[in-house]
Amino acid sequence: MSNRPLSPHLQIWKWGPHMFTSILHRVTGDGMALVGLAVLLWWLGAMASGPEAYATFSAVATSIPGYIVLVGLTWAFFSHMMSGLRHFVLDIGAGYELTINKTWSTLAPILGVLLTIAFWAIILLK
Repeated sequence: MSNRPLSPHLQIWKWGPHMFTSILHRVTGDGMALVGLAVLLWWLGAMASGPEAYATFSAVATSIPGYIVLVGLTWAFFSHMMSGLRHFVLDIGAGYELTINKTWSTLAPILGVLLTIAFWAIILLK
């Protein structure tokens, strides 16, 4: 039997906001890459295909499922951005104190939601 240490895994680590924010950062990045790319390509294709194709895109984008996708993409963008800013601060060597790290890990997703609400309030109330 070997006395080598075992690599820690998820059963050993205590879950905290920093782990949630890190996983959320990856999920939102993947979501923007996949769903955002599909919406972008459909939009560009509709613009290039003429008024009828663009009217179809516009009708779908302004339907309830369309708004859900667009709001979801906006939330993914702002959540990813807030988490990215947190990582940027960590990369310069700041914010590693436990209380500061926990505070910013908790605030990053909350700020993503608040920025999404503000963004859509500005768009819809214009």
